[in-house]
Amino acid sequence: MEFEVNGARRTVDVDDDPAAVEVVRDRLGLTGTKLVCAGGVCGACTIQVDGEPRVSCLTPAARLAGRSVTTVEGLAGHPVARAFAAEDALQCGYCTPGFIVGAAAFCERWRAEHGTTPPGREQIAEALAGHLCRCGAYEGIYRAVAAACAGDHDTAPAGTTGTTGREATTTAARAEAPEKTDGSARYTTDLHPEGLLEGVIIRSPHAHAHVRSLEAGDLPLVPLLPPDGIVRYVGQPVAAVAAPDRAAARAAAARVVVDYEVLPAALDVRLARTGEGPLVYEDKAARKRAPGSGETPQLIPARWRGNLRGPSAMSKRPAAAVRRIREARTNTPERVVEGVFTTAAQTHTPLEPHACLAHWAEGTLHIQVSTQSVKRVAELAAERFGVPVERVVARAVHVGGGFGCKMGLTSDVVAAVELARLHGAPVRVVLDRDEELTDGGYRPGTRIRLAMAADDAGDLSALAMDADNDGGVSVGGSVAALARFMYGKAPRRLRDFDTVTHQPPGAPFRGPGGPTMCWALEQAVDEMAHRLGQDPIALRRRWDGNPKRHALYDWAAALPVWTSRRGRGGTGRYRRGVGVAAANWLYFLDPVTEVELTVEDGAVVARCAVQDMGTGSRTVLRRAVAEALGLPETRVRAEIGHSDTVHGPTSGGSRTTPSLVPAAADAAARLREALGGSDVAARLDAAHGVRVTGRRPRDRHGYVTPFTLGGFAIGRGFTGSVQVAEVEVDTRLGRIRPLRVWSGIAAGRIHQDRLARSQCEGAVVQGIGYALYEERRADPVTGRVLTENLEDYRIPGIGDTPEITVHFHQEGFEHVPGGGVGLGEIATLPTAACLANAVHDATGWRPYDMPIRPDRLLEGLGT
Repeated sequence: MEFEVNGARRTVDVDDDPAAVEVVRDRLGLTGTKLVCAGGVCGACTIQVDGEPRVSCLTPAARLAGRSVTTVEGLAGHPVARAFAAEDALQCGYCTPGFIVGAAAFCERWRAEHGTTPPGREQIAEALAGHLCRCGAYEGIYRAVAAACAGDHDTAPAGTTGTTGREATTTAARAEAPEKTDGSARYTTDLHPEGLLEGVIIRSPHAHAHVRSLEAGDLPLVPLLPPDGIVRYVGQPVAAVAAPDRAAARAAAARVVVDYEVLPAALDVRLARTGEGPLVYEDKAARKRAPGSGETPQLIPARWRGNLRGPSAMSKRPAAAVRRIREARTNTPERVVEGVFTTAAQTHTPLEPHACLAHWAEGTLHIQVSTQSVKRVAELAAERFGVPVERVVARAVHVGGGFGCKMGLTSDVVAAVELARLHGAPVRVVLDRDEELTDGGYRPGTRIRLAMAADDAGDLSALAMDADNDGGVSVGGSVAALARFMYGKAPRRLRDFDTVTHQPPGAPFRGPGGPTMCWALEQAVDEMAHRLGQDPIALRRRWDGNPKRHALYDWAAALPVWTSRRGRGGTGRYRRGVGVAAANWLYFLDPVTEVELTVEDGAVVARCAVQDMGTGSRTVLRRAVAEALGLPETRVRAEIGHSDTVHGPTSGGSRTTPSLVPAAADAAARLREALGGSDVAARLDAAHGVRVTGRRPRDRHGYVTPFTLGGFAIGRGFTGSVQVAEVEVDTRLGRIRPLRVWSGIAAGRIHQDRLARSQCEGAVVQGIGYALYEERRADPVTGRVLTENLEDYRIPGIGDTPEITVHFHQEGFEHVPGGGVGLGEIATLPTAACLANAVHDATGWRPYDMPIRPDRLLEGLGT
């Protein structure tokens, strides 16, 4: 078959009837086109066929015969590509090529019909409705498409040097934006070295079984079973095989015979909460191997009773709290708020799935991996596979999202490494979308029982919260514990329980436990304000002693939407409401972070074993060094994602920026001293080879934790967020449409404003998904995950995105070197509760179960 690709004639063999995406990616090497959903839902594989956008995962390659095909590589320098880079319309960048291809077609049609009149949000949303961005970079995409249609990027500005050293075609907000917008950025899923074998994981079809044997004949096979040979959920890895291509690997996997002794399974969460049912973990040794769904899975000890673990408690005068609530129920029931709040499990589903490419060379293990912890992966791999840590080199140059699920030695890494050792060849293991949605991680579902009492003065008198965390075979839920840190020092009983079932394990997800806790607590505070006849913002400000959040409350109270529209839901079909919610989050850091600076050919190269999953680590490092040395950014290059350089932080717990920036400043000061003067630029050409290493200085007054545990410490002070949302509720169809969200953030100095705003906007989008759409579901009989594709598991699209305004309060962290801390997690904590309070303001009905589905809303309204 002959066709034209990006202006060049190409010939390919399509006798095996491949999809267009396979031809474009695997046979032509145009890996800017990404395969994500394989179902035409996400738009990441979009190409243009004779100028019209098509999803290449559903387009037979034979349909391209004689046609003109354009991929993102053919749009390098297009005004839309320049606009995406300049307007920071991307984060991890994995979805970006598909958006650019679709947006370029729309832009050309729009310009032909409307000239340079920019389109509105509705027109852009309609044109890009078939595209998904899990990072939630939709606000930047709106700006970029409108600017490109208006002609703002028709002429390329003076170039800046991209991370590859070539001349970029735009002034980009991110260092790697040129590569992510022209399709040249290579993720783990894009790598194809010579002799590559594709690995496939064989997974259990049973929720609970003992594997008696694995029969593979002469087929090389790697077992992936736990030591006791027990599988505890549908989809648990059992073994892995490899072959020259994915189809052959699947065929090989189908030939493996697994002899299962099927055992009774604990799939009923309600029964498991009583401690009854078939045991998931039979003894203490098995319990110790339970994976963690939080940042610190079993840091707080708790007893087990059957399948119930807990309580783990972070209480404060719990007996007094219980007594006060009991007395208030009798004496002042109007000042007692009680309820049972539930949340569904929320799946991470980064668009780049878990992926690892491994090979062994002369006793050294090389790993290319999509991870949030490149240094930690190397350390764990050395321990797991019995090699010195200096003989393990991990790489994570570009990472297509993570949100907490890509930390540690995941099954894709183990399978790829073992298969590479077995075959003596490079092996890549990439999870399919159904595997990602089954075994890639999720925020556990919960049931929260809450009681809150106010005293005669209207102050918080007592709080009780019991949280049942449903994380499948994982443990370590910490929802109730987080309520210790909000709203003063009133007595509180806070207990977390893990309900263990034969379901896949949960994993830390952007502010583990935080959005869930806020769902209950912030609705209870809102209800208390209504009971007391007080303004919900004013009550929070009075209860909350944190001065940083006081500034945010003042900002929120002054918003015109708060004073002019609140409480005017009306009685018609469409009703509008405004809600507020607040949150805090601990300040985490990696106090042993280092940055190495080397002068090479008249430029400064900054190196650190950190990674960038879309949060902007590469850009933050580059600009921090450039600013500290007084150099233009063109004379600084950041090289990250390599484990064999100086220690860098894990991208989790909002610890990356507050670890990286101070270390970079220290390294810059050392380099300036080594060069013997203040005019660094004048000395660089003669300083080739000069190398220094900077370390993160200690905070003034030290840290809360007395010692560092695995590159992890808790700093002093809490970040804060106050959000206000306006929604429109369709009381006939039960639909909730967020109109606008105002997000106030107190995290100290903002080092990179545009990147920080993008993080906060994306956090709101993920909070909207949590509140309204996302619900991981499983078959109650078999334990199989039913939401195993992006049609059944819905994440927010661009049309679901309200206008988002971000406000930064930049004071309160002066004791931190650099003056700022992380904000990626605090920015999403209050969103779901804020929307729920807005729904209550619009309708008078309070949602206790999340997501707020249309059927639940209509039932609540009695329609």
